[in-house]
Amino acid sequence: MTSEAREREAFVWVWLPGRTGPVVAGRLFESDGQHLFIYGRSYLGRPDAIALYDPELPLRPGVLAPPNGLPMPGCIRDAAPDAWGRRVIVNRHAGARGRDIDAVELDELDYLLASGSDRSGALDFQRSPTRYEPREVVPSPLETLLEAVDSVEKGIPLAPDLDAALFHGSSIGGARPKAMVVEGDRKFIAKFSSQSDVRSVVKAEYVAMRLAAEAGIRAAPVRLARAAGKDVLLVERFDRPKSPDGWLRRAMVSALTLLELDEMMARYASYGDLAAIIRRRFAAPRETLHELFARLVFNVLCGNTDDHARNHAAFWDGHRLELTPAYDICPQPRTGGEASQAMLIAGDDRRSRLDACLGAAATFQLHGDEALALAARQITVIRDRWAAVCAEAGLSEVDRIGLWRRQFLHPYAFEGAPPSLATLLPQ
Repeated sequence: MTSEAREREAFVWVWLPGRTGPVVAGRLFESDGQHLFIYGRSYLGRPDAIALYDPELPLRPGVLAPPNGLPMPGCIRDAAPDAWGRRVIVNRHAGARGRDIDAVELDELDYLLASGSDRSGALDFQRSPTRYEPREVVPSPLETLLEAVDSVEKGIPLAPDLDAALFHGSSIGGARPKAMVVEGDRKFIAKFSSQSDVRSVVKAEYVAMRLAAEAGIRAAPVRLARAAGKDVLLVERFDRPKSPDGWLRRAMVSALTLLELDEMMARYASYGDLAAIIRRRFAAPRETLHELFARLVFNVLCGNTDDHARNHAAFWDGHRLELTPAYDICPQPRTGGEASQAMLIAGDDRRSRLDACLGAAATFQLHGDEALALAARQITVIRDRWAAVCAEAGLSEVDRIGLWRRQFLHPYAFEGAPPSLATLLPQ
C-alpha cells in the first residue's frame, strides 16, 4: 500500500461498553467523494462487538455507504472536530509550514487524524489497524489555555508549548473557543470568551444551564472559574465515567445522525421527527419525550435559538438509545422581536413561541394541561430564581438588563399563548 493510499484512509477504533481501552473496529476510506466504512474481520468475530451505530453502520461484513447519499457516516462525523477544533488544527499546520496559511489543504480524513484523541463519544482514528497511539498531551493550566486561545483567534501560529496545550481539545465540537480539563476523577470542557463577544456569553450560558437544572431538566453540571482575569465555563463531561480500572467512554450519536441528515440538510431537522425516533427506539420513550419537550420549552423561554440537531444527542450501547444530559443551552442575541428555533417544532413552524410548543404537545405524549403546567413551572423557576443564579454567576447589571426580557422570558415567546402564562411574569 502506498503512502498516498494510506493518507486516504483511517482506521476506526472504539471503546466497547465497560472497557477502558480501544479495539480496532474497521476502516474508513474515501471513494468518489464519499467516505465508506468496512468492519474488520477480527472485530466482527468478537462476541462483544457492537455496531458503531445501527441502522447506519449495521454489524455485518462488506462495504457500508452512508445513508441518503451523505458524504460520511453520521456516527463518525459526530466524532470529528467542528469549527473551533478545525481552526486549531489549521493553526498547527500553518505554523509547521512557516505561517503559509494558503498551503494548508485539509480534508475530512485529515481532520479526523489530526485532532485530539479524547473526542466526544467512544471513537478515535488512527493510521494503523494494529497499534493505537493516542494523540494526547499533559493537561495545562487555564491561563496557558487562554493564551493559546487568544493566539488562535488572532491567527498567530502557536508556539510549541501553547500548541500542545490547546491541541488536546481540538476534537471537541462547536464553534466557540474551548479546551479539555481534567480534575481528579472528572473531566470538563472549558469554554472561553471570544474576542468578538460584546457581552458575557460564558456567564449567560452558566445562568441558562443552572436555571434549566433548577427547572427540572437533566442538564450537564456546570461551574465558573477565573483565569488570567477572564471567566471560564467548566461543563462536566457525561461521556467519561471513571471506573476503578480507568476512564470509560460512552458512545454517542447526535440528533443529526439519528435523523440521517448532515449540516447541509440541518434546516430540515425537526423535534417532531426526533420524537418519532424516540417512540420507536429509545429506552423509556414516554419519559424521554417529556424531557425533550421540557428542553424545547426552556430553549424558547431562555432565548436559546441555537438548538440545532448537533446540540441534542443520545448514548448508544449497541442495543438501545438514551438521551444524554442537556448541553449548550445558551441565550442568543436577537435583533427585533421575532425569533425562530434552529429545529422545526411542528410541521414548518419553528417560531420561538410557547403556543407553537403547546400545539405540539401530543407529539411528546403530553396532554394539553400537562404541557401548560410544565411551561408554567419553568416560567416560575426562571422568575423566582433569576436574581439568585445571576448573583452566583457574578453577572453584571448591564448583562442582566441585556438578558432579562430580551432573551429570558422575551415577550415574543408569549404571543398567542394562554393568558394564564403571562400572569406569571413579574410586573
